[in-house]
Amino acid sequence: MTQHDLPNGGKLNLRQVSKDDDPFLIALYGSTRADELNQVEWAEGQRDAFLAWQFDMQRREYDARFPDARHQLIVIDDEPAGRIWVGEDNEQIRLLDISLLPQFQKRGAGTMLLKELMNEAERAGKFLRHMVFVLNNDAHRFYERLGFVVIEDVGAYKHMEYKAVKSSDE
Repeated sequence: MTQHDLPNGGKLNLRQVSKDDDPFLIALYGSTRADELNQVEWAEGQRDAFLAWQFDMQRREYDARFPDARHQLIVIDDEPAGRIWVGEDNEQIRLLDISLLPQFQKRGAGTMLLKELMNEAERAGKFLRHMVFVLNNDAHRFYERLGFVVIEDVGAYKHMEYKAVKSSDE
């Protein structure tokens, strides 16, 4: 388990996701889609079944594309707070997903984890890439503040990329 001190106090730990984490991960996934899902009237149990199905499809897609990806639970002050899922290939480090429950947002955890990935990408000489839902303006601004740029608009998502700028001395 990896431990970090948060900038505004508190401890963040990362640990490998296990099957026992699925109920939390499905609830977390649902929290990231709450605005979208609240627009639909669901029959009893239908929303939960839909979320579990979507979550399973996402997992299968990520596992197929990046079978050796790091899928870690974010634990803040001993409470499950979110997840980070990172894949890698020859040219990129791919942030497949980073999600935090609303009560754990705006505490510096996401920024700290992204900066670690940016440093990792710089050391490896790779791009750091991520897809951002086109209607998620807060996320878009967050990544832009960190130096990401949109490299492609793929319908419902913006493909964003960070590449460390090398100084002219290198």
